[in-house]
Amino acid sequence: MRLFIALPLPDDLRERLAALQRGLKKARWVKPENLHLTLRFLGEIDGRQAADVDAALAALGSETFSLRLAGLGCFGERRNLRALWVGVEDPEPVRRLQAKAERAVQQAGMAPDGRKFKPHVTLARFKRAPRPDLSGYLQSNNLFRSEPFAVTEFVLFSSFLTREGPIYRAEASYPLRWAQPRDAASLGG
Repeated sequence: MRLFIALPLPDDLRERLAALQRGLKKARWVKPENLHLTLRFLGEIDGRQAADVDAALAALGSETFSLRLAGLGCFGERRNLRALWVGVEDPEPVRRLQAKAERAVQQAGMAPDGRKFKPHVTLARFKRAPRPDLSGYLQSNNLFRSEPFAVTEFVLFSSFLTREGPIYRAEASYPLRWAQPRDAASLGG
């Protein structure tokens, strides 16, 4: 199985992001139903290891948080641009959840992810840099900012590659717990 761990996005936010997906001729736009924020790509793993990862993720404890997407950027150098993305305004809650997910998958026997985590939602991928229209696109859309949304779960997705692009399927979801008041003991509980 080819698996990854991600935050699903609300339908209305995916619609807003889909509205940004035009104006670059050489872009391979991510299908709106596939838009997500990846916490950890696992790659091809066997059923036993997938079960171990599932158990480790199910035991992961983390609280819900609010998230807002903001700004656009690219991965890659000028001549070798690979992807166009929307960033995260306050990445700390996502980074904390990602670090916990990373520890969980390592406890399940996976090797550490050697890449530095940069929270983002990929909008498009490139085979060739879409110059010069990329500069204009970024100038026109860089002020993008979503409404905040509640992150209440993360999901283990499988990915099936096809000629028309990948098909993602939720294999398991892991609810986050609601934050308890700091002075819960003083409330008689």
